[in-house]
Amino acid sequence: MTTAAPSRLAPRTSPISFDEGQRATDLLGRMVRVFDQRIVGQEALRTALISSLVAGGHVLLESVPGLAKTTAAEILAASVGGKFHRIQCTPDLMPNDIVGTQIYNYGTGEFSTQLGPVHANLVLLDEINRSSAKTQAAMLEAMQERQTSIGGTNYPLPKPFMVMATQNPIEEEGTYVLPEAQMDRFLMKEVLSYPSPENEVTILDRIYTGSMEAPLTGSPITLADVSFLQHLTTKVYVDTAIKQYIVAIINTTRGGGPRPLPDFTKHVRVGSSPRGGIALMRIAQAVALQEGRSYVVPDDVKSFRHAILRHRLVRTYDALANNVAPEALIDAIFAAVPSP
Repeated sequence: MTTAAPSRLAPRTSPISFDEGQRATDLLGRMVRVFDQRIVGQEALRTALISSLVAGGHVLLESVPGLAKTTAAEILAASVGGKFHRIQCTPDLMPNDIVGTQIYNYGTGEFSTQLGPVHANLVLLDEINRSSAKTQAAMLEAMQERQTSIGGTNYPLPKPFMVMATQNPIEEEGTYVLPEAQMDRFLMKEVLSYPSPENEVTILDRIYTGSMEAPLTGSPITLADVSFLQHLTTKVYVDTAIKQYIVAIINTTRGGGPRPLPDFTKHVRVGSSPRGGIALMRIAQAVALQEGRSYVVPDDVKSFRHAILRHRLVRTYDALANNVAPEALIDAIFAAVPSP
């Protein structure tokens, strides 16, 4: 997917040993093989989910109904041998239903703590925009702080911990739109598109033959394996030129940068926060690891630019009225900033 990097972007000595690289390739391959048994096509979605997991972030999946958002999240959980909980969001869901609560025992006269379903390694929040603002805030706080507070006591969430949230953009009744400030907590927002006709034929073939219902083959990777991949991702070398490139991109989203776009503020009210730059670097490291490299090249930064930045740009009313897509704005930003 990527081209060879100039020698100045690669370290003189690889920060990742040959054995570590071989183990990472084997573990990532096992995850891909499990994923492909249930999901047809959607390679970008698969890479986005795996990249978010090894980068230690959370992902928001958005599409019309029936494009396997929930199935993809469940299959990612099946490829990892940790604890998985699925939470179906509804307007009457309360924060305590997610975080946990204290229960009074009349026999002993004491309170006991019951941890909520957020205390798992992988959590699926199905249709997060159907839960109330108070419940969304409680979940997003747990995502950020990696702990919950029940009865004045803090309970750390297990490691690794990842949230996969889904939302449907076409139904507005009974929904509570996530504010931009809260959406910024998600490392990526992946928007799914319809499968190609060839992939839809393959889906029908699998349904017809029953292979979609067949037991999954291959053993999932362990939590220790996930921690290893996350640690290895942080070791992927990022040259100073790449960091400067990322900062230039983020500053361009704010109307500045080395080559400011003319009239950009007519389309974007608020640019990306520093979290956007962190996400670009972390995902670039994860992509490089999956490509078998121990260093980041500019194409790694560009690979998931839409998923990382589309929910971090606040468009103006004029841009919304004129249907200016955030993806078009992001492409213009990347076209204006020269690659190292």
